[in-house]
Amino acid sequence: MFRTGLFASLLCLVPATAILAAEHDEAAKPDEKAEAAKPARAKTEAPPERSSVTSHSVQIGGRSIAYKATAGTLLIRDDKDKPDASVFYVAYTVDGDSTKRPVTFLYNGGPGSSTIWLHMGSFGPVRISTESPAATAPAPYQLVPNGDSLLDKTDLVFVDAIGTGYSKGLVKEDKDGKPDKESLENPNKRFWGTDQDIDAFGRFIARYITVNKRWNSPKFLFGESYGTPRSAGLAKYLEEHGIALNGVVLLSSIINYGSRLPGLDNDYVNLLPSFAAIAWYHDKLPNRPATLEPFLTEVRNFARGDYAVALNKGQDLTAAERDAIAERMSRYTGLSTTYLKEANLRVSQPRFRKELLRDERRTLGRYDGRFEGIDMDAAGETPETDPADTAIRGAFTAAFNDYIVRELNYTSDVAYNVSAPAIADWDWKHKVRGQMRPVPLPIMGADLSEAMRTNPHLKVLSANGYFDLATPFFATEYDLGHMDIDPKLRGNLSFTYYPSGHMVYLNLEALKQFKQDLAKFYDSAH
Repeated sequence: MFRTGLFASLLCLVPATAILAAEHDEAAKPDEKAEAAKPARAKTEAPPERSSVTSHSVQIGGRSIAYKATAGTLLIRDDKDKPDASVFYVAYTVDGDSTKRPVTFLYNGGPGSSTIWLHMGSFGPVRISTESPAATAPAPYQLVPNGDSLLDKTDLVFVDAIGTGYSKGLVKEDKDGKPDKESLENPNKRFWGTDQDIDAFGRFIARYITVNKRWNSPKFLFGESYGTPRSAGLAKYLEEHGIALNGVVLLSSIINYGSRLPGLDNDYVNLLPSFAAIAWYHDKLPNRPATLEPFLTEVRNFARGDYAVALNKGQDLTAAERDAIAERMSRYTGLSTTYLKEANLRVSQPRFRKELLRDERRTLGRYDGRFEGIDMDAAGETPETDPADTAIRGAFTAAFNDYIVRELNYTSDVAYNVSAPAIADWDWKHKVRGQMRPVPLPIMGADLSEAMRTNPHLKVLSANGYFDLATPFFATEYDLGHMDIDPKLRGNLSFTYYPSGHMVYLNLEALKQFKQDLAKFYDSAH
């Protein structure tokens, strides 16, 4: 999910001040200068890799599965073989033949999000119980055994991006052997970029499979939200580094940021089927269809057909054409024709979230349109919060912090960083084959396409929530439909859909169906 917060970089200010004072105190004696420099030099020393291993069991599909949980850190090294970052992970593993037992690396996105959401909500052996799609009540929260865990199919490694969770970049030395000023101020920032992030995750995966002797295991990636462009880039990166994947799971994808730029009509086209699904859920449609899927097929055809053509005409659209399109849109979205025409037939997702239930003084969630919020100002233009986010954040944060200490016996002298302000400093550029210069945004379809062509056995599953307004399913269909995959490889790409939002697993019925679909996917991919 797209998360920001916390101020870990402030921890570096005191040592930085001590360094400056020592360097500029001309009256200090040589031995005093040396003594003052010791704490600063210590900053560049890599922390030891450490882990806590505990034993557990969980019931999945009617049988008890014993597993080990390893919460720990691994160091990744730079191109000079010097420690570069300490990456935190939690791995759930089952004893068995490692050449047959798959291993899956899972991560959320942001950029700047820890992997607390997938870890505590999806396919780990335990999950947090929430009241989705309503706001979850305050503590005490309940962690429950997850009978829909993927542990019966694969080992699971939940990885926190650098700067989130307990993962952190290390302070580097300059050419004089002193702490590098930029990395001292924020040791995580050099990892905050499209390609920098892919490189760091690729090095972690190589380190993990080396330490744990998993080079010959079937390997999968599972990314959510910004984790999906990361997965697309990683599939290509790992292939280039001799690590061929068996499968990639894309949950709530945003593969091409270029198609979502503000002002592009393509964005309005891609949102329309999600608007229709959410209006259907809230019973705001005239003559509401009994079932969702056939209705959405009709909306898709309209969106990519008559609606896209109308928007393409721009100001040359006639009044009669405008009226006809507004009438169709109203039938599909539940919004009035007057509102639609006043918006020039272009309704952004914040406007839709504010308008659909305005007469009830309610707003909709961005991550999940099933959630309802209450704004102070019912006449406003856009929602004041995302109720799909605020409804669960406290539950996930508290449950994880209790679980990691109480059940996994992992302690730290710093707080677990649920989210980091990475998005403000993110280097969005991406190197694309055939382009002389990096493109300014993550446009990752070419990477995934290349990985699938290079490794024709690679399977890709795109999982989508009908009520997700953060990464609309129709936009995902468009992005993945423009990878120019050879006809012989198109069977390696599959799509699944669920009556849920961005975090599909919050709907327990969807979670169960998602698990069944994933079980088939894993069986087909190794």
